[in-house]
Order: sequence, then C-alpha cells, then structure tokens
Amino acid sequence: MNADVNSARITYDESKELARHSDPSVRMALARRTDLRPEILYFLAKDDNEEVRRIVANNKAAPHQTNLILAKDTDQSVRMGLVPKIAATAPELNADEQDTIRKSTHAVLELLAQDQITVVRQVLADAVKDVAEIPADIIRTLANDVEIDVSGPVLEHSPVLTDADLVKIIQTSSANGAANAIARRDNLQNMVADAIVATDDNSAIADLLGNTSAQIREETLNDLIDRAPGVELWHQPLVGRPQLPKGAAVRMARFLADNLLTELQQRADMDASTLRRVKSVVDNRLSGGADVEQTVPQGAQDFLQSEPPMNMVMRLFNARKLDSDMVEKALMSSDHGFVFAALIIKAGIEPNTGKKIFTEKNPKGIVALCWKAHLPVKMAVQVQQRMGRIAPTDVITSENAHEYPISEEEMEWQLEFFRGMTTKAQGR
Repeated sequence: MNADVNSARITYDESKELARHSDPSVRMALARRTDLRPEILYFLAKDDNEEVRRIVANNKAAPHQTNLILAKDTDQSVRMGLVPKIAATAPELNADEQDTIRKSTHAVLELLAQDQITVVRQVLADAVKDVAEIPADIIRTLANDVEIDVSGPVLEHSPVLTDADLVKIIQTSSANGAANAIARRDNLQNMVADAIVATDDNSAIADLLGNTSAQIREETLNDLIDRAPGVELWHQPLVGRPQLPKGAAVRMARFLADNLLTELQQRADMDASTLRRVKSVVDNRLSGGADVEQTVPQGAQDFLQSEPPMNMVMRLFNARKLDSDMVEKALMSSDHGFVFAALIIKAGIEPNTGKKIFTEKNPKGIVALCWKAHLPVKMAVQVQQRMGRIAPTDVITSENAHEYPISEEEMEWQLEFFRGMTTKAQGR
C-alpha cells in the first residue's frame, strides 16, 4: 500500500500505515490532519518524535484522552503546545458535556498549572488571564505562583479572582511584585486598595495611585499625602489622581517638584479659592519666604484655644467604644478637638500637659503621647503632621509599622518632662 499523507481523503488502513512511517515528516503531516479516527491521533501522541507529539497536542481533533498523556510529556515544547488548545477548550465545556471530558480537562489544567518548568506555567497563565470560565482553583494556583511571570498576568487581569482572594494574596504572596500587579487591576475596590497600602510597599502604592480606575478611600488618600513628602515615587501619580481630597492640593504644593507644581495648578477640578491658596504656597516657595499656609494653617491648632469635648469622649471611653478606628476617623475628618480629648483620656494625662506638648510642637512629645494612648504607629505620624503641624523633615517615622521609633524609657521621660513644665508654670 502506497498511501499519500497529503491526499484529500485517506482510509483508516492507510492512516494506520502512515502512522508507522519511518519518515518523521510524514507522521508530522498526518498529525496535522483533523479527519483521522481518534485512535490514530492517540497512537501518534506516543510517537518517539517530540515534534509529532507537539503537533498532536495542538490538534483540536485529538481525543481528550491524549491531553492527559501530553500534559505529562517529558518534552516541555509538547506541554507548551497543548496550552493554547486546552485553554480554548475549557470555557466551552458546560453541563451538557460528558462528565469525563470535564474531569479530564480539569486534570490537564492542574498538571499544566503545576508544571515544573516556569515557561509552561507562564504560557498557561497568559492564555487564561482574562478568561472568566476557567475553574477558580486553577486560577488561584497560578495567582499564588512564586514566579511573578506566572502569577502577574493572572493577578492583574483575571476576572475569576474575588476581592477576598486578592486581599489574601497581598497578605501572603512571596512573589516579588504581586501587590504591584494587583494594584494595576481595572476598577480596583476600596478593600483591596487598603490592603495594598497596608503593605507599606512604596512601589506597589505608586502603582495603585497611578491606577486612575482604582477606588481609594478619602482617608486613605489623605494618609498617603501626609506620608508623600519623603516618597518621591508617589508624587507624579498623586498629581494625576482623578479626584483629590479637600485641601490636598495645598498640602501637596508644599513638597512637589517644580514641574509637578505646574501640572498641579493646571488641574481642571481646581476651584478659584484652592488655586489662589496653591499659588500662594508656590510663590512663597519660589521666593524663599515663609509658607503662610504652613505657618498659620487655617484652623490647624484651634483645638488648643477651645474646650475639648471631654465629657462625650469620656462616655465613649467608659463604654469601651473609644478605639483606634474611631480616633483615626476623627483625625481624618479634622475633628482635632475630639482627637485631643481622646489622646489625653486614653493616655491618662492632664489636659494642660497635652496642650503644652502641642504648643511646643515637639515631635517626640507627640509620639510619646500617642504611644501612651495605645495608638498605632502610623497614627503617631499622622498626629504629628495634622495636629502638631510638624515640618515634613522633622516628623518622626518608623521603619517598622508595628514598633514605635523611640524607646519606652525615652517616651516616659518625655511625658514626665512636659508634666514638669506644666506643674512649674502653674506654680505647684
């Protein structure tokens, strides 16, 4: 029998003969055909020649039984050749398909998602990154891959991942750049944005700020602006945010580089009053004069001239409702009188001692007061900036988000020092 592999039609017996042909190119040509009986392609899936097996892997007419064989092939090019077909087939499976086919396809996806060769997993991740019908467990496997070339495309694009999945990955992933990939997702939600900010990863936060479709809570954005003077990486994306909190433009004008100041002043959402205040800060910076907005901030330390709401805050304290979240919300909404009352009540110090600390604008004293009030470290930074009006270069920060930057002994000394100052001033 002299069968021609390129004939328009070949018989079953001819295909069996060609499948055993000594010339690999003949078997390759046969493996490309889509009109063969399933068993012929199944036979070719075990061919000695890796190129023959790779062609079968990519042949949509090959029976599903070949996929599992080829997913375990020793040659990575064969396994990679299987990826486009299996990625395209998976979304087409539905309840009407045979259960065995679905199980087989799922098993193949599992094998490819756990392949020992990175490039195989990478090709699969790229193929399924924006496919909504891929099984969630397969997507999670890829999303948790330690290689960012694998996990990155899925983290940035996959519609299968839930917000809860993303937050967990941010908190646990060991892949360098995982938070960055998530930060670039379209229409990122608040809870995910908060998780990214909580990492204190400046690069990931920069990507988040640069993602104009990401939702970022106003208090979170205010916090980032407070921290931004020392993080140049954030400046450009902050200027480009679609919406800025009230007063943010004026605060940013104090630390932005000249080219970004120009961009800030050209924002379409800048009202006349804000623009005048920004120009005032800019003009003073350029002339080397004092920053009027900085030295006499509107309402910045009004809480020192008025009676703090001690009774209301004490009731909250006694009812065990005066937690850090409540204090932080008051701080972010500029309710400084409430925050001051909360600080002195939670710290157990005299109001005059607290007022002295803020009047002296002493960063160590403010840090010590926040520590004594059991506030998180990040809030000690915010209180220095928002209520203490400490210059950016003098703000005391911590490299460890959970550890105060001053020793407890030093902080106790600071509080005793200010107690002594107020006692002396009162003639006691």
